Amino acid sequence: MQQKLKKKGDICDLPNEKYEAPVALVIIPTYNEADNIEKLLVAIFKMYPSSVDVLVIDDNSPDGTADIVREVQAYERKLHLVTRAGKLGLGTAYLKGFAYALDHGYRFIIEMDADYSHDPEMIRTLLEKMAEADLVLGSRYLNNTVNVINWPLRRLILSKAASIYTRYVSGLPVSDPTSGFKCFKREVLETLDLKKVHSEGYSFQIEMNYRVWKKGFAIVEVPIVFTDRTVGKSKMTRKNIREAIWIVWLLKLKTILRML
Repeated sequence: MQQKLKKKGDICDLPNEKYEAPVALVIIPTYNEADNIEKLLVAIFKMYPSSVDVLVIDDNSPDGTADIVREVQAYERKLHLVTRAGKLGLGTAYLKGFAYALDHGYRFIIEMDADYSHDPEMIRTLLEKMAEADLVLGSRYLNNTVNVINWPLRRLILSKAASIYTRYVSGLPVSDPTSGFKCFKREVLETLDLKKVHSEGYSFQIEMNYRVWKKGFAIVEVPIVFTDRTVGKSKMTRKNIREAIWIVWLLKLKTILRML
């Protein structure tokens, strides 16, 4: 039996009270991912039938993404869904997911894209590496390599330049600070003041990594192969790019002023 909780425009499909959650939760924000989401969910549950739950946070996708998730929920009790009133952004979606994960007792919290650019097989590697880290990042650029498939050259140059720029300005010692495939220990999220995180898009990934690093947590990178989406549209906007440019300076200033 499902319960529904309405809160501030959100609808949260909760698991049964007797449901015992596994140790890991994969958070997948969605907006117009009807062409990708079922394939991804089926693959995840096939690979991890007992060790992983999935939480989809959908921003009222007009293409019916949430309806497809509900269809999968009919036979997969490890799948949970939060629907929001509108397109509220990647950063707030993950923050909503973090709160859900902490409230429901998950030990490891994974961020993952909905467009199948992140290989579900790598979830296993992220979790295995948690034995030696507090945050594991799936890196496209580890050891000066470029593991990206089907990206236009302009997009690749932009992404790589953003990584170099972020490291240079902030000092953040990771090769792929904008990666959206990563795993946190719950203790990390419990320690960070998530109410102070307001970034969106790629800048959200930068800010979270920076805050984890400044708290002294151990960060480990593992190589991943990033494959560009084959269906659907990219959510990258000029606003995301502008925000990523200035966020590193803001974080650096807050560190100097001890406001982080």
